[in-house]
Amino acid sequence: MAASRTPTLVLVPEWGTGHLMSMLESCKRILLCGGRAFSITLLVMRPPTAQATSEVEAHVRREAASGLDIRFHRLPAVQPPADAAGVEEFIARYIQLHAPHVRDAVAGMPCPVAALVLDLFAAPMVDVARDLGVPSYVFMSSTGAMLALMLHLPVLHQVVTVEFSQVDGEVVHVPGLPPIPPESMPCPVVDKKSPNYTWFLRLGHSFMDATGIIANTADELEPGALAAVADGRAVPGRPEPPVYPVGPVLLLRSSDRRKDDSDPPPHQCIAWLDAQPPASVVFLCFGSMGWFEAAQVVEITAALERCGHRFLWVLRGPPSSESGAGAPDGSEHPTDAKLEELLPEGFLQRTEGKGLVWPTWVPQKDILAHPAVGGFVTHAGWNSVLESLWHGLPMAPWPLYAEQHLNAFELVADMGVAVPLKVDRKRDNLVEAADLERAVKCLMGEEGRKARERAAEMRDVCRNAVSKGGSSDAALQRLSEALHHGAVLPPTM
Repeated sequence: MAASRTPTLVLVPEWGTGHLMSMLESCKRILLCGGRAFSITLLVMRPPTAQATSEVEAHVRREAASGLDIRFHRLPAVQPPADAAGVEEFIARYIQLHAPHVRDAVAGMPCPVAALVLDLFAAPMVDVARDLGVPSYVFMSSTGAMLALMLHLPVLHQVVTVEFSQVDGEVVHVPGLPPIPPESMPCPVVDKKSPNYTWFLRLGHSFMDATGIIANTADELEPGALAAVADGRAVPGRPEPPVYPVGPVLLLRSSDRRKDDSDPPPHQCIAWLDAQPPASVVFLCFGSMGWFEAAQVVEITAALERCGHRFLWVLRGPPSSESGAGAPDGSEHPTDAKLEELLPEGFLQRTEGKGLVWPTWVPQKDILAHPAVGGFVTHAGWNSVLESLWHGLPMAPWPLYAEQHLNAFELVADMGVAVPLKVDRKRDNLVEAADLERAVKCLMGEEGRKARERAAEMRDVCRNAVSKGGSSDAALQRLSEALHHGAVLPPTM
């Protein structure tokens, strides 16, 4: 096959939609940036579950029809690790098993390779890039705060010899962030004896060996954390790779464009919102893997009835064996809820006209863009947070897994765009009715005015950052320049 002169970005994403699509969308912006010619080569791993495989294939089909110069290289299948003790360990080990196949794929590229772009869980493959003489960039799909923590974690590991819950003063200090309560530390690092923690230590070390870090955030969104990384405070005494905050990177589709006669009818949730007063509805939605046991559902219904506010609640049912229950990578996909079984008797009748409970997928971005929505009770996944900030909506964060507890802390204590919600982490992130009622009243009432004002400011910050001449646009230009000058043609094998 004849070699092409167009440099390609070789992407190694984790298969989850939040990871894969934010990486791909960020790199598509590079294709469209500044007139420099790049292509994208997406290395496609076979995910460890059938549900995840189906989702990845849907993304591949859509991107193949996008008209952009995106190529797909399917990596050979590997046997998933059978003895992983935790979700993060499983994901990191499963991805690392693909390293020889990634090496072969990059070495065999018929065109110059601008860089190997690695998901944060694939960061140890910086060794593959170094051996081939190719630049490597870690893509951070989470917050600048999480980036600062991961870079600083090897330092914390040396100076904090006890569990983080036993730290003197009962806070954890990370440069650029307010003092972090132990209960707000990310799930993978709360137990220092866990293999998950060991892997995150390794990932933090690998970040330091990358050519650069691409982050789905903006300088103005997280100035403290990003400044600490840029100034070298996260890892004192060692130069850190440059960080390129190019976000927020979102798939907005129809949310920000004018509708026309060719558009399909609106989703039923949107049609219901059309009949509600402005800023009157609290939206409750907990991501693609968020679901609750029956006892927690009862607490939520009691809170929503007592608070008196209009609500749109996406309630999902527990995973089935077919949808990934017990999947080793943690990808437990909820099922469509059976409302008559999950909800207390009479709840739907008592809240008719004032509330809507939806048992399956919803167009979250379009809902957040709707003028009837005034607040968002969210699991605090970073993509959902960015969507909320893009539309200037304040939040009440209810973290469930991964780094979401740190996200929730940052939203309340650092950004000021959210009101606090008491979440009992020791009881499987339980929220009692009285605490949810209090948070919703605060979010939608006068007490939440400062969070609403701050969220409205962040709306402008997000849009200005990605506009021509904004901070994220400038970072994208710098990244494009660095990639253009770093492109090399690896030796074929």
